[in-house]
Amino acid sequence: MREGMSESGRALTIPFVDLHAQYLSIREEVDAAIRAVILESGFVRSRFVTAFEQEFADAIGIGHCVSCANGTDAIYIALKGLKLQPGDEVITTAHSWISTSETITQAGGTVVFCDTDPETFTIDPSQIASKITSRTVGIIPVHLCGQAADMDPILAIASKHKLWVIEDCAQAVMAQYKGKRVGTMGTAATFSFYPGKNLGAMGDAGCLVTNDSALAAWCELYARHGGKGEHQIEGINSRLDGLQAAILSAKLPHLGGWTTARQRVAARYDELLVGSRAIRTPRIAPDRTHVFHLYMIRASNRDALQQHLARKGISTMINYSRALPFYPAYSRFRHTPDDFPVAFRNQQEILSLPIYPEMRDAMIEHVARATLEFVTQ
Repeated sequence: MREGMSESGRALTIPFVDLHAQYLSIREEVDAAIRAVILESGFVRSRFVTAFEQEFADAIGIGHCVSCANGTDAIYIALKGLKLQPGDEVITTAHSWISTSETITQAGGTVVFCDTDPETFTIDPSQIASKITSRTVGIIPVHLCGQAADMDPILAIASKHKLWVIEDCAQAVMAQYKGKRVGTMGTAATFSFYPGKNLGAMGDAGCLVTNDSALAAWCELYARHGGKGEHQIEGINSRLDGLQAAILSAKLPHLGGWTTARQRVAARYDELLVGSRAIRTPRIAPDRTHVFHLYMIRASNRDALQQHLARKGISTMINYSRALPFYPAYSRFRHTPDDFPVAFRNQQEILSLPIYPEMRDAMIEHVARATLEFVTQ
């Protein structure tokens, strides 16, 4: 096979993620799950939802799982369940998807951004203490790219100042920190099952988890209009539908194998890109497992590299092109690059290469070869 060519002799075109390939690998199971929901008309709050909630709680080792419409709702519901009040401050990472910060504002609080660790892209615990004021009530670390944040110092700070911790696990399902799965260490945790996630539905879906039975009960009540038929409180409508629940139940047993496959792709990238001083590959911190939702490299000439890879038929993504404090949505804070130097630097250098379980060796090698070809020009 010629370099950069498929087995059919055509030039390789590599998508950023290939959800159709995943579907084909488990087509019979997914089709059967969908068929079962249709036959029972189990579209809303059916046995399929209850089953997935229990299966997911058991899989990660947590007491309660409250499913909801999406991962953003999950954070919002958790914040409401923890009684966030106007004027309350919540500390979170400066570089992530906006769901984490926007829900703090929507729930009535004030977001306080914290810079990120230079190597892992996750919140820097050494910067958190300086952000705490008399109005601080909680911390939301984001387990970004598939790797856990450094939870021990975060939890120690939270305990010292009597703060709650919500783990945002949207990108890191089944990642571990010192032998503990993400989502099992904080007061509560949230997950997204957006289609492109490591465990993805075929539409929007999410959940929150906790070992606090009272918190779980309140969050479930709030997400279901405050109680169907017996409206104890004013709630919202955020329900996981039966079709998505059944699909997730069909996919969940495959998650371990898919995670191993992602780690294989990442390890192969590491082997092929090692030695290039122009490219910085992801670093796995000690005592953590990385599930590689994203394989995020850093390159000083990132934009030109992305264009070069596109010409080679390789799709890439910039996650995320701006750190959160520098979006117009947060101009009210008047932050400057000096406030978040690590996040500001990373926003200009990061590039996510294609990574998904179905990637073949030839595809991985084509991406790596094209990347090295650019940086050695």
